[in-house]
Amino acid sequence: MSDKSEVILEERGSLGLITLNKPQALNALSLSMVLAMEPKLHAWAADPAISTVVIQGAGDRAFCAGGDIRDLYDKRGTDFGATYYRAEYTQNVTIFNYPKPYIALMDGVVMGGGVGVSIHGSNRVVTERTLFAMPETGIGLFPDIGASWFLPRCPGEIGMYLGLTGYRMRAADCLYAGIGDVYIPSENLDGFIGALADAGPDSDGTDYDRVTRLLADFTGDPGHDKLSAHREEIDRCFAAASVDEILDRLAAEDSDWARETAGIIGGKSPTSLKVAFRQLRSAPALKRFEDAMLMEYRIADRCYRGHDLFEGIRAVVIDKDGTPNWAPPDLASVSEADVDEYFVPADNEPDFG
Repeated sequence: MSDKSEVILEERGSLGLITLNKPQALNALSLSMVLAMEPKLHAWAADPAISTVVIQGAGDRAFCAGGDIRDLYDKRGTDFGATYYRAEYTQNVTIFNYPKPYIALMDGVVMGGGVGVSIHGSNRVVTERTLFAMPETGIGLFPDIGASWFLPRCPGEIGMYLGLTGYRMRAADCLYAGIGDVYIPSENLDGFIGALADAGPDSDGTDYDRVTRLLADFTGDPGHDKLSAHREEIDRCFAAASVDEILDRLAAEDSDWARETAGIIGGKSPTSLKVAFRQLRSAPALKRFEDAMLMEYRIADRCYRGHDLFEGIRAVVIDKDGTPNWAPPDLASVSEADVDEYFVPADNEPDFG
Protein backbone atom coordinates (compact mmCIF):
# COMPACT_ATOMS: atom_id res chain seq x y z
CA MET A 1 0.00 0.00 0.00
CA SER A 2 1.27 3.49 -0.87
CA ASP A 3 2.84 5.53 1.92
CA LYS A 4 0.37 8.25 0.92
CA SER A 5 -2.45 6.18 2.39
CA GLU A 6 -3.99 7.52 5.59
CA VAL A 7 -3.55 4.12 7.18
CA ILE A 8 -1.02 1.46 6.12
CA LEU A 9 -2.00 -2.16 6.67
CA GLU A 10 0.78 -4.71 6.19
CA GLU A 11 1.88 -8.16 7.23
CA ARG A 12 5.35 -8.91 8.53
CA GLY A 13 5.81 -12.59 9.23
CA SER A 14 3.11 -13.52 11.72
CA LEU A 15 2.45 -9.88 12.55
CA GLY A 16 -0.38 -7.69 11.28
CA LEU A 17 0.87 -4.09 11.44
CA ILE A 18 -1.34 -0.99 11.35
CA THR A 19 0.30 2.40 10.87
CA LEU A 20 -1.82 5.52 11.23
CA ASN A 21 -0.23 7.63 8.52
CA LYS A 22 -1.18 11.30 8.83
CA PRO A 23 1.80 12.66 10.80
CA GLN A 24 1.18 16.21 9.59
CA ALA A 25 -2.25 16.03 11.28
CA LEU A 26 -0.97 14.12 14.34
CA ASN A 27 -2.53 10.98 12.83
CA ALA A 28 -6.06 12.24 13.51
CA LEU A 29 -8.53 9.42 13.01
CA SER A 30 -10.84 9.96 10.03
CA LEU A 31 -13.88 7.91 9.06
CA SER A 32 -12.01 6.54 6.03
CA MET A 33 -9.23 5.27 8.31
CA VAL A 34 -11.72 3.51 10.58
CA LEU A 35 -13.44 1.91 7.59
CA ALA A 36 -10.12 0.75 6.13
CA MET A 37 -8.99 -0.84 9.39
CA GLU A 38 -12.17 -2.66 10.38
CA PRO A 39 -12.31 -5.36 7.67
CA LYS A 40 -8.57 -6.01 7.97
CA LEU A 41 -8.90 -6.53 11.72
CA HIS A 42 -11.57 -9.16 11.10
CA ALA A 43 -9.51 -10.79 8.35
CA TRP A 44 -6.43 -11.02 10.58
CA ALA A 45 -8.53 -12.40 13.44
CA ALA A 46 -9.58 -15.28 11.17
CA ASP A 47 -6.14 -15.82 9.57
CA PRO A 48 -4.12 -18.57 11.34
CA ALA A 49 -0.92 -17.13 9.83
CA ILE A 50 -1.37 -13.91 11.81
CA SER A 51 -0.77 -14.34 15.54
CA THR A 52 -0.54 -10.72 16.71
CA VAL A 53 -1.65 -7.23 15.68
CA VAL A 54 0.31 -4.04 16.40
CA ILE A 55 -0.92 -0.49 15.87
CA GLN A 56 1.41 2.51 15.74
CA GLY A 57 1.44 6.11 14.53
CA ALA A 58 3.69 7.55 11.83
CA GLY A 59 6.22 10.18 12.85
CA ASP A 60 7.61 10.99 16.27
CA ARG A 61 4.97 13.44 17.54
CA ALA A 62 1.77 11.46 17.89
CA PHE A 63 0.27 8.01 18.05
CA CYS A 64 -3.12 9.60 17.31
CA ALA A 65 -4.25 12.96 18.65
CA GLY A 66 -7.95 12.13 18.37
CA GLY A 67 -10.79 11.96 15.90
CA ASP A 68 -10.85 14.28 12.90
CA ILE A 69 -12.96 16.93 14.62
CA ARG A 70 -12.48 19.45 11.82
CA ASP A 71 -14.28 16.99 9.55
CA LEU A 72 -17.07 16.75 12.13
CA TYR A 73 -17.29 20.53 12.19
CA ASP A 74 -17.38 20.88 8.41
CA LYS A 75 -20.24 18.38 8.20
CA ARG A 76 -22.37 19.85 10.97
CA GLY A 77 -26.08 19.82 10.20
CA THR A 78 -25.82 16.47 8.40
CA ASP A 79 -26.06 12.86 9.57
CA PHE A 80 -22.27 12.49 9.44
CA GLY A 81 -21.97 12.42 13.23
CA ALA A 82 -24.15 9.33 13.53
CA THR A 83 -22.18 7.62 10.73
CA TYR A 84 -18.81 8.47 12.24
CA TYR A 85 -19.63 7.50 15.81
CA ARG A 86 -21.31 4.26 14.72
CA ALA A 87 -18.17 3.21 12.83
CA GLU A 88 -15.72 4.40 15.49
CA TYR A 89 -17.53 2.79 18.41
CA THR A 90 -18.06 -0.44 16.46
CA GLN A 91 -14.29 -0.57 16.01
CA ASN A 92 -13.77 0.01 19.74
CA VAL A 93 -15.94 -3.06 20.37
CA THR A 94 -13.94 -5.06 17.81
CA ILE A 95 -10.68 -4.19 19.56
CA PHE A 96 -12.07 -4.83 23.04
CA ASN A 97 -13.16 -8.34 21.98
CA TYR A 98 -10.17 -9.09 19.76
CA PRO A 99 -9.25 -12.79 19.92
CA LYS A 100 -5.50 -12.29 19.46
CA PRO A 101 -2.89 -10.07 21.12
CA TYR A 102 -3.48 -6.47 20.05
CA ILE A 103 -0.56 -4.25 20.99
CA ALA A 104 -0.80 -0.46 20.89
CA LEU A 105 2.43 1.52 20.72
CA MET A 106 1.21 4.72 22.38
CA ASP A 107 4.24 6.78 21.38
CA GLY A 108 3.56 10.53 21.34
CA VAL A 109 0.20 12.25 21.74
CA VAL A 110 -2.70 9.91 22.54
CA MET A 111 -6.10 11.57 22.81
CA GLY A 112 -9.75 10.97 21.93
CA GLY A 113 -10.08 8.58 19.01
CA GLY A 114 -6.45 7.58 19.47
CA VAL A 115 -7.37 6.28 22.90
CA GLY A 116 -10.16 4.24 21.35
CA VAL A 117 -7.84 2.34 19.00
CA SER A 118 -5.24 1.70 21.70
CA ILE A 119 -6.49 1.35 25.25
CA HIS A 120 -8.87 -1.54 24.58
CA GLY A 121 -6.07 -3.77 23.30
CA SER A 122 -4.35 -6.51 25.28
CA ASN A 123 -1.05 -4.64 25.67
CA ARG A 124 -0.72 -0.83 25.95
CA VAL A 125 2.87 0.35 25.51
CA VAL A 126 3.90 3.84 26.66
CA THR A 127 7.16 5.67 25.95
CA GLU A 128 8.99 8.79 27.11
CA ARG A 129 7.06 10.69 24.42
CA THR A 130 3.60 9.55 25.50
CA LEU A 131 1.17 12.37 26.27
CA PHE A 132 -2.23 10.91 27.14
CA ALA A 133 -5.37 12.93 27.80
CA MET A 134 -9.13 12.88 27.53
CA PRO A 135 -9.76 16.60 26.78
CA GLU A 136 -13.31 16.26 25.45
CA THR A 137 -15.10 18.44 28.01
CA GLY A 138 -13.02 21.33 26.68
CA ILE A 139 -14.59 21.06 23.23
CA GLY A 140 -18.17 20.50 24.33
CA LEU A 141 -18.02 16.72 24.04
CA PHE A 142 -17.54 14.07 26.76
CA PRO A 143 -14.95 11.34 27.44
CA ASP A 144 -16.05 8.74 24.92
CA ILE A 145 -14.47 5.86 22.90
CA GLY A 146 -15.06 3.51 25.84
CA ALA A 147 -14.03 5.88 28.63
CA SER A 148 -17.22 4.83 30.43
CA TRP A 149 -15.54 1.46 30.82
CA PHE A 150 -11.90 2.29 31.57
CA LEU A 151 -12.04 5.55 33.54
CA PRO A 152 -14.15 4.14 36.42
CA ARG A 153 -11.61 1.31 36.62
CA CYS A 154 -8.74 3.68 37.38
CA PRO A 155 -7.64 3.76 41.04
CA GLY A 156 -9.85 5.75 43.38
CA GLU A 157 -11.29 8.88 41.77
CA ILE A 158 -8.54 9.29 39.19
CA GLY A 159 -10.94 8.41 36.37
CA MET A 160 -13.35 11.20 37.29
CA TYR A 161 -10.42 13.60 37.64
CA LEU A 162 -9.11 12.69 34.19
CA GLY A 163 -12.54 12.84 32.60
CA LEU A 164 -13.50 16.27 33.92
CA THR A 165 -10.15 18.06 33.73
CA GLY A 166 -8.44 16.52 30.69
CA TYR A 167 -5.23 16.21 32.74
CA ARG A 168 -2.29 15.28 30.50
CA MET A 169 -0.38 12.22 31.62
CA ARG A 170 3.12 11.13 30.80
CA ALA A 171 4.25 7.49 30.80
CA ALA A 172 4.64 6.98 34.55
CA ASP A 173 1.22 8.53 35.20
CA CYS A 174 -0.32 6.20 32.60
CA LEU A 175 1.14 3.19 34.37
CA TYR A 176 -0.03 4.45 37.76
CA ALA A 177 -3.56 5.02 36.46
CA GLY A 178 -3.74 1.63 34.73
CA ILE A 179 -3.96 3.32 31.33
CA GLY A 180 -0.71 1.76 30.14
CA ASP A 181 0.78 -1.67 30.82
CA VAL A 182 4.48 -1.42 30.04
CA TYR A 183 7.11 1.23 29.34
CA ILE A 184 9.44 0.89 26.36
CA PRO A 185 11.83 3.66 25.27
CA SER A 186 10.86 4.89 21.81
CA GLU A 187 14.26 3.91 20.42
CA ASN A 188 13.39 0.26 21.20
CA LEU A 189 10.05 0.14 19.38
CA ASP A 190 11.38 -0.85 15.96
CA GLY A 191 13.42 -3.62 17.55
CA PHE A 192 10.35 -4.88 19.38
CA ILE A 193 8.28 -4.91 16.17
CA GLY A 194 11.04 -6.80 14.37
CA ALA A 195 11.35 -9.37 17.14
CA LEU A 196 7.61 -9.85 17.21
CA ALA A 197 7.43 -10.33 13.44
CA ASP A 198 10.27 -12.87 13.51
CA ALA A 199 8.93 -14.86 16.44
CA GLY A 200 7.39 -18.19 15.53
CA PRO A 201 4.52 -19.98 17.24
CA ASP A 202 4.84 -20.22 21.00
CA SER A 203 5.52 -23.82 21.99
CA ASP A 204 5.67 -22.97 25.69
CA GLY A 205 2.40 -21.14 26.08
CA THR A 206 -0.07 -18.86 24.33
CA ASP A 207 0.61 -16.00 21.95
CA TYR A 208 -0.12 -13.71 24.90
CA ASP A 209 2.72 -15.37 26.83
CA ARG A 210 5.06 -14.83 23.90
CA VAL A 211 4.15 -11.16 23.69
CA THR A 212 4.70 -10.71 27.43
CA ARG A 213 8.17 -12.25 27.22
CA LEU A 214 9.16 -10.13 24.23
CA LEU A 215 7.90 -6.94 25.86
CA ALA A 216 10.06 -7.67 28.89
CA ASP A 217 13.16 -7.74 26.65
CA PHE A 218 12.65 -4.11 25.58
CA THR A 219 11.38 -2.37 28.73
CA GLY A 220 13.00 0.55 30.53
CA ASP A 221 12.48 2.84 33.52
CA PRO A 222 9.58 5.31 33.13
CA GLY A 223 10.63 7.45 36.10
CA HIS A 224 8.27 8.75 38.78
CA ASP A 225 4.62 9.59 38.29
CA LYS A 226 3.02 12.88 39.36
CA LEU A 227 -0.50 11.66 40.06
CA SER A 228 0.29 9.86 43.29
CA ALA A 229 1.45 13.10 44.91
CA HIS A 230 -2.13 14.40 44.70
CA ARG A 231 -3.94 11.10 45.09
CA GLU A 232 -5.47 11.92 48.48
CA GLU A 233 -6.74 15.30 47.27
CA ILE A 234 -8.11 13.75 44.08
CA ASP A 235 -9.98 11.06 45.98
CA ARG A 236 -11.27 13.54 48.54
CA CYS A 237 -12.55 16.11 46.04
CA PHE A 238 -13.68 14.00 43.10
CA ALA A 239 -15.71 11.56 45.22
CA ALA A 240 -18.33 14.30 45.53
CA ALA A 241 -21.95 13.83 44.48
CA SER A 242 -21.95 16.55 41.79
CA VAL A 243 -19.66 18.79 39.78
CA ASP A 244 -20.70 21.72 41.96
CA GLU A 245 -19.71 19.82 45.07
CA ILE A 246 -16.35 18.90 43.50
CA LEU A 247 -15.70 22.61 43.05
CA ASP A 248 -16.76 23.29 46.63
CA ARG A 249 -14.38 20.64 47.92
CA LEU A 250 -11.54 22.01 45.78
CA ALA A 251 -12.18 25.46 47.27
CA ALA A 252 -12.03 23.98 50.76
CA GLU A 253 -8.62 22.40 50.03
CA ASP A 254 -7.11 25.89 49.78
CA SER A 255 -4.02 24.70 47.90
CA ASP A 256 -2.33 25.78 44.68
CA TRP A 257 -3.15 22.42 43.11
CA ALA A 258 -6.82 22.72 44.04
CA ARG A 259 -7.10 26.30 42.78
CA GLU A 260 -5.43 25.36 39.50
CA THR A 261 -7.71 22.32 39.11
CA ALA A 262 -10.83 24.38 39.80
CA GLY A 263 -9.70 26.92 37.22
CA ILE A 264 -9.25 24.20 34.62
CA ILE A 265 -12.73 22.81 35.29
CA GLY A 266 -14.16 26.32 35.09
CA GLY A 267 -13.07 26.63 31.47
CA LYS A 268 -14.88 23.49 30.29
CA SER A 269 -18.36 23.23 28.82
CA PRO A 270 -20.82 23.27 31.76
CA THR A 271 -23.11 20.88 29.92
CA SER A 272 -20.26 18.52 29.10
CA LEU A 273 -19.11 18.52 32.72
CA LYS A 274 -22.52 17.52 34.03
CA VAL A 275 -23.06 14.94 31.30
CA ALA A 276 -19.61 13.43 31.85
CA PHE A 277 -20.15 13.32 35.61
CA ARG A 278 -23.39 11.37 35.23
CA GLN A 279 -21.83 9.14 32.57
CA LEU A 280 -18.91 8.14 34.79
CA ARG A 281 -20.99 7.72 37.93
CA SER A 282 -23.59 5.54 36.22
CA ALA A 283 -21.19 3.48 34.09
CA PRO A 284 -20.07 1.00 36.78
CA ALA A 285 -23.60 -0.44 36.81
CA LEU A 286 -23.19 -1.47 33.17
CA LYS A 287 -22.15 -5.10 32.95
CA ARG A 288 -20.86 -5.21 29.37
CA PHE A 289 -18.53 -3.04 27.34
CA GLU A 290 -21.11 -3.04 24.56
CA ASP A 291 -23.65 -1.45 26.91
CA ALA A 292 -21.17 1.31 27.72
CA MET A 293 -20.66 1.98 24.03
CA LEU A 294 -24.41 2.20 23.44
CA MET A 295 -24.69 4.78 26.22
CA GLU A 296 -21.84 6.74 24.68
CA TYR A 297 -23.42 6.60 21.24
CA ARG A 298 -26.59 8.16 22.64
CA ILE A 299 -24.58 10.94 24.28
CA ALA A 300 -22.48 11.55 21.17
CA ASP A 301 -25.56 11.70 18.96
CA ARG A 302 -27.08 14.35 21.20
CA CYS A 303 -23.81 16.32 21.31
CA TYR A 304 -23.68 16.39 17.52
CA ARG A 305 -27.18 17.87 17.46
CA GLY A 306 -26.32 20.48 20.07
CA HIS A 307 -24.41 23.74 20.40
CA ASP A 308 -21.35 23.27 22.58
CA LEU A 309 -19.51 20.67 20.47
CA PHE A 310 -19.27 22.91 17.44
CA GLU A 311 -18.60 26.00 19.54
CA GLY A 312 -15.77 24.16 21.27
CA ILE A 313 -14.26 22.98 17.98
CA ARG A 314 -14.57 26.52 16.61
CA ALA A 315 -12.75 28.02 19.58
CA VAL A 316 -9.99 25.39 19.75
CA VAL A 317 -9.43 24.30 16.14
CA ILE A 318 -11.09 26.66 13.67
CA ASP A 319 -10.67 30.22 14.97
CA LYS A 320 -8.28 29.17 17.75
CA ASP A 321 -9.35 32.09 19.93
CA GLY A 322 -9.69 29.92 23.02
CA THR A 323 -12.87 31.68 24.10
CA PRO A 324 -15.84 29.37 23.57
CA ASN A 325 -19.29 30.78 24.27
CA TRP A 326 -20.93 27.86 26.05
CA ALA A 327 -24.71 27.60 26.08
CA PRO A 328 -25.86 27.37 28.82
CA PRO A 329 -22.94 29.46 30.11
CA ASP A 330 -22.59 28.06 33.63
CA LEU A 331 -23.28 24.98 35.74
CA ALA A 332 -26.26 26.51 37.50
CA SER A 333 -28.01 26.95 34.15
CA VAL A 334 -27.70 23.26 33.22
CA SER A 335 -30.65 21.40 34.69
CA GLU A 336 -30.97 17.70 35.40
CA ALA A 337 -33.62 17.60 32.67
CA ASP A 338 -31.05 19.02 30.26
CA VAL A 339 -28.66 16.22 31.19
CA ASP A 340 -31.41 13.60 30.87
CA GLU A 341 -31.68 14.38 27.14
CA TYR A 342 -28.22 12.94 26.54
CA PHE A 343 -29.11 9.50 27.82
CA VAL A 344 -32.34 8.72 25.96
CA PRO A 345 -32.28 6.23 23.05
CA ALA A 346 -31.23 7.71 19.72
CA ASP A 347 -32.97 7.19 16.39
CA ASN A 348 -31.68 4.11 14.55
CA GLU A 349 -29.04 3.48 17.19
CA PRO A 350 -26.60 0.62 16.50
CA ASP A 351 -26.60 -2.79 18.10
CA PHE A 352 -23.07 -3.29 19.41
CA GLY A 353 -23.76 -6.89 20.33
